[in-house]
Amino acid sequence: MSEAIAAIVLAAGQGSRYRQVAGADQDKLLAPCVGRDGVERAVLEHVLLSLPQGPGARLLVTTADRVEVIGLAQAYGCGVLLIESTGMGDSLAAVVTATTDQAGWLVLLGDMPFILPETVARVMEGIEDDGICVPVFQGEYGHPVGFGRLFGPALMGLSGDRGAKPLFAGGNVRELSVEDHGVLWDVDRPECLIFRGKFSS
Repeated sequence: MSEAIAAIVLAAGQGSRYRQVAGADQDKLLAPCVGRDGVERAVLEHVLLSLPQGPGARLLVTTADRVEVIGLAQAYGCGVLLIESTGMGDSLAAVVTATTDQAGWLVLLGDMPFILPETVARVMEGIEDDGICVPVFQGEYGHPVGFGRLFGPALMGLSGDRGAKPLFAGGNVRELSVEDHGVLWDVDRPECLIFRGKFSS
């Protein structure tokens, strides 16, 4: 799809499982980790680097207290949408409501630094008006996920911490088979900062 697709990074969650191990003051999005390119950066910085360039909006959703997260987003040319809730459903509803002029939405999670940029680009290219595009690695659905414009009302209707997975049941799902373990790898604990998959596609 060549129309404007919004690239959205969800970064409002507090990462409680990570903080339980690393310490209450440790933000996993800012933790240093070595990316697929062999360079050490903050977790969120790897995600921001993978955002495709295009005519669509680039927007990160977070809470006002995440000052360093906001700064990183701005440094990489992302707009910032501040919300009070940390729930994924609330984040999705707020950001889609703010970008209703877009032809679709590419949703990335701020704690998934090991997805190859080419995977992100393939998912974006696979977005169609009436479909959901999702990468599949060894039979498992991963991230990022692309939603066509017809899913706007359903996304805006989400709330709380419930994400968009229920939309898959009634949607036209396009599965993209990928050889990219990064689509399943989130940093929910400190040991996950070390990627144990292949470092090349």
